[in-house]
Amino acid sequence: MAASDHGGVGLSSLPNLQHFIMDKCGDHELTMLMGAMSTACKGITRAVRKAGIAGLYGVAGQENASGDDVKKLDVLSNDIMVSTLINSRTCAVLVSEEEEEPIIVDAARQGRFCVAFDPLDGSSNIDCNVSTGTIFAVWEKTTPGPGTISDILRTGDEIVCAGYCMYGSATELVLTGSSEKLFGRGAHRFTLDPSVGEFMYTGPLMVPPGGGKTIYSCNEGNFTLWDAPLQAAVRSLKGEGPAAGKPYSLRYVGSMVSDVHRTLLYGGVFLYPADKKSKRGKLRVLYEGFPMALITEQAHGMASTGLFDGKVQRILSLRPTDIHERCPIIMGCPRDVQRVLAAYGAPGTAGAKL
Repeated sequence: MAASDHGGVGLSSLPNLQHFIMDKCGDHELTMLMGAMSTACKGITRAVRKAGIAGLYGVAGQENASGDDVKKLDVLSNDIMVSTLINSRTCAVLVSEEEEEPIIVDAARQGRFCVAFDPLDGSSNIDCNVSTGTIFAVWEKTTPGPGTISDILRTGDEIVCAGYCMYGSATELVLTGSSEKLFGRGAHRFTLDPSVGEFMYTGPLMVPPGGGKTIYSCNEGNFTLWDAPLQAAVRSLKGEGPAAGKPYSLRYVGSMVSDVHRTLLYGGVFLYPADKKSKRGKLRVLYEGFPMALITEQAHGMASTGLFDGKVQRILSLRPTDIHERCPIIMGCPRDVQRVLAAYGAPGTAGAKL
């Protein structure tokens, strides 16, 4: 195949996902797991692309474990993820947003990893063709015998690797590891080349130096439900108040994958705080907060809960007690996360103006 078939870039100059992982860490079972994850994401890509003509728009007439309405694509995406991961023989425990209880893989197909995932983040917007995504986090099983819930109810600092796959104008997979021994420092981007059916490495993902563009991303319709310090922080970002500077731009899609991806690429801050209706936040710790926080930190950003359980906390330091536990989210470039946290008088935020 000619180089011109790929926009002037020859395939030999772009390693695919499997080659990238093997070259970086040499872990065959982890490579198999990521191969299974990429296969699942390709299957979901196909389902998303054909949703309209395949009659996959609309709700499935049920709620998931978090109380959200389940879309038909949610059900299909979850089935694809669960089946592919179990049959990879690399997993011991699976936790999905769409499953009430953890899935314990039978001994004959059990591997050494535990995976928590949101099969189709942003699916509430799927009918209007908004970008959606899959989010996942991976832990290594540390106890002998069959997998148990305790193998996955662990802190974000114990994650082996995490990633998300975004289904937009292109299908893009972002992957990071918890240490340089895995995939090297930072987060890494892979784009699905439909002509060969492979995720090809397209470069690192890093928050722009200095913070990048001045953008804030949140559902400002909930403003009146937020606590006073957060309201003051957002007013400052809008250019209001005695210490405010130039107003930031507001960008909000309503799909976490899309909003965080843009924030990491361009700069700024993404907020999904707790409020009077959702006192512990709305986003789930294991399969939304943790993986996106690890990616953000590895991309040289910051990820905080804001004020949560009486103190400002780092998301990855949380220890969940339930597989569907929730937490507030404030993540993005250090410049803007620190600015928001300064409203709470958080350590390390001195000098930020509100």
